Amino acid sequence: MDEPKHSGLGIASFIISLVSGVLIFLLIVIAGVMEASTPGGIDEESPAAVAIGLFLFAFIGLALVALGLGVGGLMQANRKKIFAILGTVFSSVSIVGTLFIMLLGLAAGQ
Repeated sequence: MDEPKHSGLGIASFIISLVSGVLIFLLIVIAGVMEASTPGGIDEESPAAVAIGLFLFAFIGLALVALGLGVGGLMQANRKKIFAILGTVFSSVSIVGTLFIMLLGLAAGQ
């Protein structure tokens, strides 16, 4: 009997979750540097701040796609599930971590 192949959905989920996680991390670092280097903090209505916010939501959307692909990969029969599990975990951590940092920032701004 042939050994099951890796799930294509799982591999896609894994790759997309890694890319979105790294991009979200870099975007948060860039926003932190901009906030720290600007006297009085960054203007929330500046084009740079708006672009950071839009990219952040786009990358969270990408992580949601990775999560969906990971769940789809977990549902496939006769396929190895390791990449689907990793993609699901990494994308979930990216989403929850980003939302936590956003909520922390909102609480600090009060």
